[in-house]
Amino acid sequence: MRNILIFILVLIAIWWVRRALQRMREGGAAKRAHKAGRASGPERMLACDHCGVHVPESEGVRQGDAFFCSEEHRRLGARRS
Repeated sequence: MRNILIFILVLIAIWWVRRALQRMREGGAAKRAHKAGRASGPERMLACDHCGVHVPESEGVRQGDAFFCSEEHRRLGARRS
């Protein structure tokens, strides 16, 4: 019984250390982005002209005035209503 308790405590300690290290890395990246003038704020969501799914503007594909969620939907073109 004692060995199981020690094992559980070791697992909790490993989880806590990994989480703390991850937070430190994320905090450092956010500070570097802020210093570089790229504040991480909300991004505009646009609807795909083929399927209607809303995706972040940076992840989509443009063709003229049309916006698509993927290269495949850009190739297929806008769906007619």
